[in-house]
Amino acid sequence: QVQLVESGGGLVQAGGSLRLSCAASGSIARINDMGWYRQAPGKQRELVAAIPRDGSTTYTDSVKGRFTISRDNAKNMVYLQMNNLKLEDTGVYYCNANILTIWPPQTFDAWGQGTLVTVSS
Repeated sequence: QVQLVESGGGLVQAGGSLRLSCAASGSIARINDMGWYRQAPGKQRELVAAIPRDGSTTYTDSVKGRFTISRDNAKNMVYLQMNNLKLEDTGVYYCNANILTIWPPQTFDAWGQGTLVTVSS
C-alpha cells in the first residue's frame, strides 16, 4: 500500500551532475527518516545520506561537499543532488523511508526499486 519510486539515474561523465528524486505514495500518515543508499557492483549496500523529518542531514564521508540531500514533506519526496561525480559513485541508488501508515497505524521501512547511476571516465 506504500510505494517509493525513484527517478533521475543515468549515465554521466566524471565531474558531471545528476539529481535523484524519490516519491512516496499510498496510505501514509507521516514519513520519519528518509535516506539514500547505494550498492556498487560486488559491494554491500551503504548509506549515502540521511535526512530526518526536521531537515538535519548526515552524509557518508566520501560524498561530503559533493552531494546534497533534501526533502519536501508536503509532497512526500526526497532528493539527492549529486555534483562532481566520480567513478566510484557508480551503483544502484535506493530510496529508503521510515513510514507511519494511516491504517493499520504501524511504522515500517520502505524501499524503492533502485535507480542506476553510471559514472564514466
